Amino acid sequence: MDRIEKCKDKFEKLFGGKPTQNEGNDPEFMRILQRFIFGEVSYTGSLGDEMRELVTVTVLTVNQTLPQLKAHIGACLNIGIAPAAIRETIYQCAPFIGFPKTLNAIAAMDEVFASKGVALPLESGETATEEGRFDEGLALQKPVYGDEIKDRYAWLPGEFAEAAPRFLTELCFGDFMTRKGLDGKTRELLTVVMLAAMGGAEVQVRSHIEGALKTGSTKEEVVCALVHATPYMGIPRLFNALNCAKETLIEQA
Repeated sequence: MDRIEKCKDKFEKLFGGKPTQNEGNDPEFMRILQRFIFGEVSYTGSLGDEMRELVTVTVLTVNQTLPQLKAHIGACLNIGIAPAAIRETIYQCAPFIGFPKTLNAIAAMDEVFASKGVALPLESGETATEEGRFDEGLALQKPVYGDEIKDRYAWLPGEFAEAAPRFLTELCFGDFMTRKGLDGKTRELLTVVMLAAMGGAEVQVRSHIEGALKTGSTKEEVVCALVHATPYMGIPRLFNALNCAKETLIEQA
């Protein structure tokens, strides 16, 4: 199949309709967009449609492109992704992009869920206890990233030397990474994409690519996820992510 036929097949599977022909005010732009995303990028690399859509949901959440986010949440449901997995993909963005932007994405998600007959609220995904969230978070953090961050920020004034590293462990790992709905490998790979889409977080991109490899992703899967994110985050951020992680990816070859 050529990319036009591939685009038709992928578009039908994800959205239950047909790609643009000559409809609307800008059909030429839409043909370029759809044929590139759904006729080329979606067929490049090893990742399946389910992982690709979670990658897309992640980038759209980071970018706050809510109309497109709603469309792709619908696509997730159309191809059988569990609502809990969609929810966790969005929830785990909070420590990285902040709570307000995550709340915007949650509102968009809930609107789609309601329109599709998904009962809300979903079943709880919490596993960490209030008393144990630090220890349970550290149990996930330490094997992948170590715990030296508390020494790295010992220079901070007063209580912040203790609080800043603790907030990372308790919030990112204790409150979110311990939750049900996504496995650790998927969470780490989506975190790589999230950081790449943010821009300006290349140090963290490199660290989390190492984390993704440690939690079971292959070099090809990491690159595939970043490439799949490209139509949504732009080519410069793809190359920034690849350049900052070049040595890590070469070492894993």
